[in-house]
Amino acid sequence: MKSLDWEVLTRAIAWLDSGYKVHLFTVVQTWGSAPRLPGALLAVREDGHLLGSVSGGCVEDDLADKARNQELPQIPSVIEYGISSNDAQRFGIPCGGRLQIFVEPLNDSAQLKSLLQGMAQRKFIRRSVHITTGRARLAEVEPEGPPRIEDDWFHSYFGPQWRLLIIGANQLGSVLASMAQVLDFEVLICDPRQDMREEWHVEGASWVYAMPDDAVLEINPDAYTAIVAVTHDPKLDDMALLEALKSDAFYVGALGSQKNQEKRRERMRMFDLREAEIATLRGPVGLPIGSRTPAEIAIAILAELIQVRAQQSKSSLASAKCAA
Repeated sequence: MKSLDWEVLTRAIAWLDSGYKVHLFTVVQTWGSAPRLPGALLAVREDGHLLGSVSGGCVEDDLADKARNQELPQIPSVIEYGISSNDAQRFGIPCGGRLQIFVEPLNDSAQLKSLLQGMAQRKFIRRSVHITTGRARLAEVEPEGPPRIEDDWFHSYFGPQWRLLIIGANQLGSVLASMAQVLDFEVLICDPRQDMREEWHVEGASWVYAMPDDAVLEINPDAYTAIVAVTHDPKLDDMALLEALKSDAFYVGALGSQKNQEKRRERMRMFDLREAEIATLRGPVGLPIGSRTPAEIAIAILAELIQVRAQQSKSSLASAKCAA
């Protein structure tokens, strides 16, 4: 399953190539209890068809009405919703929330296609739109934080899709793969056991046909990659972990009790791993919520993934501000 940004941009390209006029909306800033974060995308076709979200509510309906009535800006613009309490109530923005949105009439699908190509290559791309002329340009950059308006330019950022490599095609792996896709993860699955592969029935997950250690090396984990070993077979889980713990993956976890994790860490010390690398292993994997069933364990794992991902995003933003 592709990310929400990918789906919005892909649909905008299809509409443009079919001859429709399309506007792209990006949340720039929020105040109060705004339901969508900066960077959220919405594409609206001239007849009101839309994909994506900037508020999760009536703002989208208002923008669709404006599209149908040809009332959307014809040049790049910044609009706001929820400035007054009456607006907040009218558009369903909770708790006095306020949205600042960048509106861009799209004229050409070619650059969006180049943007998707860069994202598919797991690059971090800054897309800059000149507010006066509408001219857009792409640049490969390091993470720089949320969208921003700087002088006459609007900068937005598109990174690789978050992905999850699951070692183990058992029942837990199946439930985890299904749930993770809903949370915007591209899911990869590895299990060298033929009988497990034959019983796999989860749509949307991609197979990595290799031994677990080779699978980790093959996908070349980056800072947008999580790796979770759930076979409960040390011969398979440990193979993956030996490579995963040396990688740039933002999260590496393994199923097993506290006692088994201690034994696993002792085994890890027999190989060429530094103590600092071993210390990054999350095991027992998942948040301690008293989970017992496969579904509950999957929820605990994904809750921890969300927590760590949010912490990493916050840390990257802080680093970007310091660099600026």
